[in-house]
Amino acid sequence: MSKRWNYLTIEVKPNLMGIVNAEQIQQELTKQGQLGWELVNAISLVSAPPFTTSVLIFKKEA
Repeated sequence: MSKRWNYLTIEVKPNLMGIVNAEQIQQELTKQGQLGWELVNAISLVSAPPFTTSVLIFKKEA
């Protein structure tokens, strides 16, 4: 039988200068890891330069 997965996406928004703080990302990764989520992808989206939003995609076995 194949495994079933739950997925979670979290958007890490930029500060007022348009920059995503690496510390924010680290905190979110640690928090979700402690809850049993595994990071499977991270995407940077540029909405309007220089504003970049990071999207973290996690999975956890159902």
